[in-house]
Amino acid sequence: MLRSIRRMTLALAAMTLSACVAADIPYEELEARYGSETSRYMELPDGVRVHYRDEGNPEATVTLVMVHGFAASLHTWEPWVARLENDYRLVSLDLPGHGLTRAPAGYQASPEGQLAVVDAVAQGLSLPPFVLAGNSMGGGVAWRYGLAHPEKVRGLVLVNAAGWPETAEPADGADSRPLVFKLLENPVGRSLLRNLDPRPLAGRGLRQAYGDETLVTPELIDRYVALARAPGHRAILTDPRRRGGAEPVTPETFQAIKAPTLVMVGALDQVIPAARGAGFAQGIPGARLITYADGGHVPMEQLPDRTVADLRAFLEALPPVP
Repeated sequence: MLRSIRRMTLALAAMTLSACVAADIPYEELEARYGSETSRYMELPDGVRVHYRDEGNPEATVTLVMVHGFAASLHTWEPWVARLENDYRLVSLDLPGHGLTRAPAGYQASPEGQLAVVDAVAQGLSLPPFVLAGNSMGGGVAWRYGLAHPEKVRGLVLVNAAGWPETAEPADGADSRPLVFKLLENPVGRSLLRNLDPRPLAGRGLRQAYGDETLVTPELIDRYVALARAPGHRAILTDPRRRGGAEPVTPETFQAIKAPTLVMVGALDQVIPAARGAGFAQGIPGARLITYADGGHVPMEQLPDRTVADLRAFLEALPPVP
């Protein structure tokens, strides 16, 4: 019965949203609006044109690479960049289907492809062993990269990271995720989202993710909506195959991660349950867990001063590179 009600709710939502269609916004317009003087672009062999920023202190002994979450962009790391730029080299990037990164028609995102983009940027910039931070989906990219390229990772920072096995924890009641994630699990919902104006879903979903309505400004909503309408982005974001291809994981999978790891979790996260985000601290040997009682899904934006203070302590305690 409950499943039928959920299907009916999704169907009604889909019918309501079907009238809200919107055309793509050209990349040139988006780059003029959301690029910065530090924006750079890297052409990859598979036709992807990666948008990245290489900021901060180029002489720093620690390089921090940052990967955003689903439907977000490198802008999510700006509060950290503003507070860390004097002391560290800071590299942020947009994954295919996100931000200002362009992907060729028919591009199929996958966990392996995301790792390849991060590695291509690291190689293109000739980065030394670096600390890799990721939020949500980007956290999943970070720990997978740590497993695939342990020699390149000096440390991991997992912020409300995705990928902890769902079967490793008990059911936690009602599904509190934003509606867009529920629509993505439904074929009809995915079909609509490919042409949908994201605005009807953006405000509510962002308020759930941020957990602080004062942060969800009209400008923030405008940026999320506009970047989602970049050519090809909605096709990539709604492709169910984007999550496939990776090897299945168990809690024991993470025992192979040897890099020092900091796990940050917002206790009020409505996208990834806090217990799931905190699971990495149990699975990764020696990992340190910090839980923010008033934090949501993006504590680096919601609580920048406190998260940066904890991050600095972690970075300064890293062993030197041999």
